[in-house]
Amino acid sequence: MIRSIQLPFYAKLCFILVSLICFGYIFCAGKDIITPVLMAFLFSVLLLPIFTFLHHKLKFPRHIAAACCILLFAACIVGILVFISYQVSYIANDFDTIKKNANTFIIEIHKFIKDSFHVSIGEQKKYLSNVTIDTVKNGNASASIGSVIISISDLLLDCTIIPIYTFLFLLYKDHFILFLAKLIAKKNHLILKNILSQIRASIKNYIMGLILEMIVVSILTGLGLFIIGVKYFILLGLITGILNMIPYIGILIAGIITLLASLSGTPEISAVLGILIVNLIVQLIDNNLIVPLIINSKVEINAFVSIIGIIVGGAAAGIYGMFLAIPLLAIIKIIFDRIESLEAWGYLMGNHMPRKFIWRVKRVKTEN
Repeated sequence: MIRSIQLPFYAKLCFILVSLICFGYIFCAGKDIITPVLMAFLFSVLLLPIFTFLHHKLKFPRHIAAACCILLFAACIVGILVFISYQVSYIANDFDTIKKNANTFIIEIHKFIKDSFHVSIGEQKKYLSNVTIDTVKNGNASASIGSVIISISDLLLDCTIIPIYTFLFLLYKDHFILFLAKLIAKKNHLILKNILSQIRASIKNYIMGLILEMIVVSILTGLGLFIIGVKYFILLGLITGILNMIPYIGILIAGIITLLASLSGTPEISAVLGILIVNLIVQLIDNNLIVPLIINSKVEINAFVSIIGIIVGGAAAGIYGMFLAIPLLAIIKIIFDRIESLEAWGYLMGNHMPRKFIWRVKRVKTEN
């Protein structure tokens, strides 16, 4: 354990809170720079075994080994995108059918609202038209288009810079480790080695768990859609599995895409209900079986801290922040567990289920 200066509890708490505020402010202010670096760090940890095999076993030079890892990773991503685009081309052929069924489905919704809430179809269309006009007048439409363009440009920039950062992390791995070793005393080098090895194992297990979760969710969703007779069930299952890696938002986007694709076959509401039931069942299985067994067991973070971390990460850095929340919490917990003054906070973040705690208080005898 790393020994620290003994300070009063209120002083320790102040230092911890000030440090958290400073780190939070730095992350929010520089999220556009920090998030690609953190994403590249996660990918480099995932590719590290391949890099080690190529460099140490096959005697590849460091530059070539790192480049091969990046090319292999890029090939996997491109392969998935090519498969998705190949399948999407079939959906594009059914665009006219989807448009026709979508109009039929909207008419059915209008009729349902009319019968249930006694609002005429003309009034519904008038209300939607007014909302659209107000949106255009307020400039929200142009602002939304501008934000979309900016988001696409940021995505393209990240797709370029993240592989470069990943390559550099693999190339200068030993350089960064030596830098950390120079920051602390030699007597604590063993602790640093244990922290780094545990961080590497935790992140690698978490990412592998995410990939396994993606595969299981894709298979379950595709199987469910096949049973209820939805076309393109393989593509929709794969999209659901990939988007499920994005907490909260991903499954909603996947559900909307599945509903739109289902209109290529039939506009009936029963098909929509079937898709909703399939997604609900898959999410119940995912949240109650897959996530506790595969994800939470890898990072040892309890659900309460995970949810708060995902919400805070999403508020600070959007989708990137939500994706990075769990591995960052895992790293923080590993560091806290190795520092005596912060060990209690590491225990708070863990998923330990202790037995009933019994207070052991010594009674002080008073003289009459």
